[in-house]
Amino acid sequence: MGLNEEYLVIIKATVDEGTTVKKLKPRARGRSYPIKRPTCHITIVLKNISLYEESVVENSIGMGQKINPLGFRLGTIQGHHSLWFAQPKNYSKGLQEDQKIRECIKNYVQKNMRISSGVEGIARIEIQKRIDLIQIIIHMGFPKLLVEGKPRRIEELQMNVQKELNYVNRKLNITITRITKPYGHPNILAEFIAGQLRNRVSFRKAIKKAIELTEQADTKGIQVQIAGRIDGKEIARVEWIREGRVPLQTIRAKIDYCSYRVRTIYGVLGIKIWIFVDEE
Repeated sequence: MGLNEEYLVIIKATVDEGTTVKKLKPRARGRSYPIKRPTCHITIVLKNISLYEESVVENSIGMGQKINPLGFRLGTIQGHHSLWFAQPKNYSKGLQEDQKIRECIKNYVQKNMRISSGVEGIARIEIQKRIDLIQIIIHMGFPKLLVEGKPRRIEELQMNVQKELNYVNRKLNITITRITKPYGHPNILAEFIAGQLRNRVSFRKAIKKAIELTEQADTKGIQVQIAGRIDGKEIARVEWIREGRVPLQTIRAKIDYCSYRVRTIYGVLGIKIWIFVDEE
């Protein structure tokens, strides 16, 4: 046929049920019994592609790739947590600056919490930069634990961030927004599970308790995954539990996601949480 096997690709493969071959197994005294051997028909459709099509197929065929659910939905139902503009040569500096701001805020909150519960309660930190102003919005589940008893803590936090980043010509404004259902956010839930694991609670108990807290927040589904030396076992493994629906491939499904590292006496464990909030 003049086909080159190097340019043949499989575009379709089907398996259909075929005829069933029946035989009799002979036995003494007339105790023979039938043997049924089912068969199948395998159909493979090949296509002869060009060099250009070959490169397209090579780039499209591969193993399943994992993508961040938040980045996958950017521009549709998910927005950016940082809003600012910079020239290409200054873009990396802006990213490092955002990272320093978030780390400075988390460290301050962790040191000055009213109770040592291990849950900081920060769902997300939004940063909006202008020419002469940097607006920081901290979405917290339990703001009273930080502000109660010391009302000037926000000003103190503002001064700490300014000192860390050496802001002279830019004004810094920090506001705290309270979240109505804190356990419906994966970051707060991951901090809760991390605190349980540090106290040597069984990972299954910690996950089930987290799922119960999430159900009170009226979510449609949750998946929790823990990886590492779970419960101090010598061989690392991955354990996960799903409750409800978590449609990761549906773009219109609003899914909150976070990955969190927790240091235990056995080593570092990784926690990943997917929460299906709603569908638009």
